[in-house]
Amino acid sequence: MSRTRISATKPSRTIASLAAAALLAVLLPLFATGTAVAAGVAAAASCAAAWNSGAVYTQGAAVSHGGRNYQAKWWTQGETPGTTGSWGVWADQGTCGGGGQNPDPSGFVVSESQFNQMFPNRNSFYTYAGLVDALKAFPAFANSGSDTVKRQEAAAFLANVNHETGGLRYVVEQNTANYPHYCDAAQPYGCPAGQAAYYGRGPIQLSWNFNYKAAGEALGLDLLRNPYLVEQNPSVAWRTGLWYWTTQTGPGTMTPHQAIVNGHGFGETIRSINGYLECDGRNPAQVQSRINSYQNFTRILGVDPGSNLSC
Repeated sequence: MSRTRISATKPSRTIASLAAAALLAVLLPLFATGTAVAAGVAAAASCAAAWNSGAVYTQGAAVSHGGRNYQAKWWTQGETPGTTGSWGVWADQGTCGGGGQNPDPSGFVVSESQFNQMFPNRNSFYTYAGLVDALKAFPAFANSGSDTVKRQEAAAFLANVNHETGGLRYVVEQNTANYPHYCDAAQPYGCPAGQAAYYGRGPIQLSWNFNYKAAGEALGLDLLRNPYLVEQNPSVAWRTGLWYWTTQTGPGTMTPHQAIVNGHGFGETIRSINGYLECDGRNPAQVQSRINSYQNFTRILGVDPGSNLSC
């Protein structure tokens, strides 16, 4: 009887062990999956409002800076998150919005959430998707030099765009009285779309028949005969802005792209876009408006604005 009980007990324990092992085999992957999902949710935390060096923050205030969220332990102003140490005013709450890295597969250094933060009241015509699509034609833009330079260039371009379009609210030039003035009849190709057809459009407000011709030739589009395409297609609009930024010196001595990549500073981008009317003391208020936007956008992107901000 004893041997019988032993014989009966051993298979029972073996079956129980096998059942437990099978249960663990099922549950462990689920626990692992749950952990991975939780980690994924934590990594995808949204970013709080960008830190502003001039703002006052009280205990419990939440900000983001450099792709991380922070919470204030007490009253503070002008103390940069991430530089005060564990005993400082800012408590590190972890990564946000991709941890400072752009989640878009295009590799653009400005995420869609950051773009939305920069332009909260923009016209629906100016889509993030249109901008990302336009970047394919200009691979060097915001993709040259260090990560700091890349972010500075993106901020510089978007800051000038912000100024030219009232925060991306205007697709076309608002002063219609100027429309007939942008036809240079001395050009051999004339103004086939009509004398008043070459007014400012898009993020850089492309104007003049000769600029539409040059931009169209560079982009493989007949913008001389159909300038309206710039106000009808978001990707085309963004491409005209990037075309000017990366290839034209305007009243300056370098392209805006070269100004940032070669370390000449944001001020030289202003000169290349509207230097005749704004730089060298001609309109300091307009220059300061551009600088303010640039400083705001660099804060959102978590990068230092650099020097030589004015022209």
